[in-house]
Parts: sequence; C-alpha cells; structure tokens
Amino acid sequence: STKLLSVFSAVAGDDGSFNPPTLADFYPEIILFEGTPFAINRIMLIRLLIMVLLIVLFWAWARRFEIARKTQSYVPGRFQLVGEIGLNFVRKNIAHETLGQKDGDRFLPLLTTIFFTVLAMNLTGLIPGLNIAATSVIGLPLVMAVATFVVFIYAGVKAHGLTYFKTALFPPGLPAPMYILVTPIEFLSTFILRPVTLTVRLLMNMLVGHLLLVLSFSATHYFFFYTDGLTMLFGAGTLVFAFAFTLFELLVSVLQAYVFTILTTVYLQLSLAEEH
Repeated sequence: STKLLSVFSAVAGDDGSFNPPTLADFYPEIILFEGTPFAINRIMLIRLLIMVLLIVLFWAWARRFEIARKTQSYVPGRFQLVGEIGLNFVRKNIAHETLGQKDGDRFLPLLTTIFFTVLAMNLTGLIPGLNIAATSVIGLPLVMAVATFVVFIYAGVKAHGLTYFKTALFPPGLPAPMYILVTPIEFLSTFILRPVTLTVRLLMNMLVGHLLLVLSFSATHYFFFYTDGLTMLFGAGTLVFAFAFTLFELLVSVLQAYVFTILTTVYLQLSLAEEH
C-alpha cells in the first residue's frame, strides 16, 4: 500500500467506528510562516519540491542535449532517452500536430512546461510519503488555467490585433439578429468557460482520485486491524479496489496532463486562426 499511511491512525474513532476521508485532507496544518501571506503547509511543500526537481531534471536533460549536439559520437543513456521521448511527445504529438511546426515550436516551451508540471504534480498523489496530488487544491490548477488564458488572448491579439475580439464575439457570416444570441454565448465559452473548465476538470479529477484512494486504503487498514472474524475478509476486497484505483489514478494523472496541454494547444490554434 502506497497511499495514505499518514491517515491510518485516524481510521477508527474512539468508539471503534470507521472514520471516512473528508475534505480536511486538503487543508493540512501550516508548517511555516503561519499567519502571513506566505504560509506553507504540506501541499505547498510538495509543490516546491516538485518545482525544484523539475528544474534539476530539465537542467540535466538540457546539459546532455548540449553534449549530444557538440559530439556526434554521443550515445544517449536511459535517463536521456526518457527525456527525449517525453519532449518529442509534446513537440510532435501535441504542438506540431495541432499548431504546425512554426507555431508549434514557438509555443513549445509553454506546452512542455504545462505538460510536465501537471504530470509531476498529479503523480505526487501516488508517491509514498507525499500521498496527495499537488493539483488537488484549486490554487495550482487555477494559476495554470489563468496562464493559458493570458497566452491564448495574447496570441490572438498579436496575430490579429484588436479585431481578434470582434471576430471572437461576432463570428462572420451570421444574420445581424443572431448576434443577440450568439455573442453572449461566444463571450462565455471563450473568455469565461475555457479557464473555468480547465481549472475544474483538473481539480476535481485529482480531488476525487485522492478521496477514492484514501477510502480504499484506510478501509483496508480498518478491516484488517480493527475488526475480527469474517469481517476481516472485507479487507481483502478493499485492498483489491485500492490496487485498481491506484492504477486508475496513474492513468488519470497522465491523461489529465495530456488533456490540459492539448486543450491549451487547441485554444492557441483557435486564436491564431483567421476565423475563430
């Protein structure tokens, strides 16, 4: 069991009853700088740790890429190969596939940052000792959604000037009376729902995944250590569910990183297109 060892002590209440997981898991105690805007809890520490690890990881990859560029005889090892596969996946299967080579390379740094950040922050929910996804609290998903929003607005304005907003809100070719209905819908879908859905989709998938894993592993612990007789057999069933949910959460973590990145790419493509 890799999940939620820290909550096992709270599985059973004083009366021996089972205590299910709650939203309190997402509001751990403040560790540093309590009472200030810079207060840090366990989730924020996880985010800082992952940020440092990503910086070191990409520095190591970039350093070896530079060596490969200078020495034709360079043979990449497993570490370098993993980096090349990941970076080429974002470059070819996401950026170039949707935006084309020129615009894909132009926005590749942003898309690569989004993909690997979301993926790494999602996977912390499956790492022993961390046990919670850093994207399961709204702050990080919201910041990344706002960054995406700012970039696709910037891309549209730079490509088309202020006519970007006119084209986005008043699609050409419609009868004039239709704009009474279409323009509010376009405003909501383009400028409100895009960042909101990006935030909520990532947040809720990680939040629900955490609760499912907490429930499964803590129930397993409860049945094995706080019950007796045939009731203990239920622990075997919940353990199977816990293992299945762990694999499912791994899939969801990767899928949500891909979905967030591909939607960002699609929004950029729509902003750059002649007609939105």
